[in-house]
Amino acid sequence: MRVLFAACLLLLPLHSHAQDSVSAADPKHAVALHGSVKYAKDFTQLAYVRRDAPNGGTIKNQVIGSFDSLNPFIIKGTPAAGMNYVRSGLVYQSLMQNAWDEPFSLYGILAESIEIGEDRSWVAFNIRPEAKWHDDKPVTAEDVVWTFNTLIEKGNPFFKAYWGDVKTVTAITPSRVKFDFSVSGNAELPLVVAEMVVLPKHFWTAEGRNFDQSSLEAPLGSGPYKVGKIDAGRSIQYVRADNWWGKDLPFFKGMYNFDTIEYDYYRDSNVALEAFFAGEYDVKLENTAKLWAQGYNAPPVKDGRITKEEIENARPSGMQGFIYNIRRPIFQDVEVRKALAYAFDFEWSNRQFAFGTYTRTDSYFENSQLASSGLPSSEELALLEPHRAKIPAEVFTTTYAPPVSDGSGSNRANLRIAAKILDDAGYKLVADGIRAKDGQRLEFEILDSNPQFERWVLPFTKALERIGVKASFRVVDTAQYQNRMNEFDFDMTIGVFGQSNSPGNEQRDFWGSAKANMPGARNYIGVSDPVIDGFIEKIIHATSREDLVTKTRAMDRILLWSHYVIPMWHYPKWRVAYWSRLQRPEQLSPISPLITETWWEEK
Repeated sequence: MRVLFAACLLLLPLHSHAQDSVSAADPKHAVALHGSVKYAKDFTQLAYVRRDAPNGGTIKNQVIGSFDSLNPFIIKGTPAAGMNYVRSGLVYQSLMQNAWDEPFSLYGILAESIEIGEDRSWVAFNIRPEAKWHDDKPVTAEDVVWTFNTLIEKGNPFFKAYWGDVKTVTAITPSRVKFDFSVSGNAELPLVVAEMVVLPKHFWTAEGRNFDQSSLEAPLGSGPYKVGKIDAGRSIQYVRADNWWGKDLPFFKGMYNFDTIEYDYYRDSNVALEAFFAGEYDVKLENTAKLWAQGYNAPPVKDGRITKEEIENARPSGMQGFIYNIRRPIFQDVEVRKALAYAFDFEWSNRQFAFGTYTRTDSYFENSQLASSGLPSSEELALLEPHRAKIPAEVFTTTYAPPVSDGSGSNRANLRIAAKILDDAGYKLVADGIRAKDGQRLEFEILDSNPQFERWVLPFTKALERIGVKASFRVVDTAQYQNRMNEFDFDMTIGVFGQSNSPGNEQRDFWGSAKANMPGARNYIGVSDPVIDGFIEKIIHATSREDLVTKTRAMDRILLWSHYVIPMWHYPKWRVAYWSRLQRPEQLSPISPLITETWWEEK
């Protein structure tokens, strides 16, 4: 997934020019993981922009929470909104950038071209001569080498997983950089390297700067905006960079139309909504069905000053759910994990809290071609059969589906099933009404930073109580929540494993054994399974789109039947409300609305 979600080591030996010439390849303006790219070399714009959109004005956005850092590449601190850690963004640019209307294709940004070895054992990039930092110094191959080594050594563990097969990085010339890999045939690796945001070596190596420390110092970038005014924890502003080197690239025509982009922070979502109606900010992506249905009756919505619309999308939704931390002894028994899922009454909660608008999630790759369904195909069986003794038997015999209630609110039938599973697993009621086995009591805490989930969680905890399981819900501030997640200091949480149309190296970070106990990694569950590790590598080395789909669906089945989460829901539309002075392209990307990137202000 060009997911989502950070920063990474070692100085490497130089290759000679002679060595490089032996491995020369045909330079390309763009590259697709599988198949061909959509936009030819002479393309003039992307399909989801208005090329002649007017420039000017300000867009104000809102964020719930706080921030204390402008360094998104490390574990320490909570970075400000707008500070991307992978892919091109407002301040930083990457070697190449994905088009948001293709499964996984990248187009040259800092790099004017890419060269890939025939066996996929190396990739090289040729830096554009016009690419400049905001201080007018050129972007160089040495910047690329320094960035990679620093992110591996000092950055978020995500980078070590994402680029784990990179062996050496070499500045061949001031404008040409080459990555050699420890493996061949990893089709995705050249592309995930190409997504790397490049940082200025001369800025970060200046005396007094420590890359591995959080800071509110405005960084030096190469993107369309610079950091403007900062009110720590409350707001951050980005202002258009004068004479930005990339403004005439066809990829950016019709993009970055606002002179100023601002993010205002709010502690409470209800306060934030009222601030929106008062005109304190301009656009709101609404994630709460109840608010969307009942909370937008304010005068500016009724009289048309605020436009309210739902927009269909084709964005893979991944998996949102109650996430078990299987490092905890209480959740190491799969029968316990299986039983507790019967206490979550989605059907009743969906009707009560979301007006029946949500769809139950039953795949880690929901709302995409990659989601498993029915029983395994013959191609999937060929991959799964060698592991029959090591994976859940249901993978071969049963179509996965989360428990379904009658929607009445009592959920008696499912709670009886849950109680029987626990009884059969040896968890018996003790004197105080809590189940226990060998001294292990079934009690745990659900940790989150969003109080909006309380109305969904409390009926769940009450249902658990009815079957002898004690669960509490604890809401902490954003910084404390992130720190505890970094250290895997939780029993259960509510979270999302975001996916893309082209999963690959990031799967190591989600469920790879090497990340199960690495602080800051995204293997929140604690999955450490050689079979899953093997499927991750199969996905990374997929040879075609069809091969990728087959291998992903097979792994999806193993994850689902391992009961690592209690699936929640997804909604295949964007709920967007915006003050009507904002305008958008007629055709949006099916993956992201790209509001700050492609919308504009009509005066």
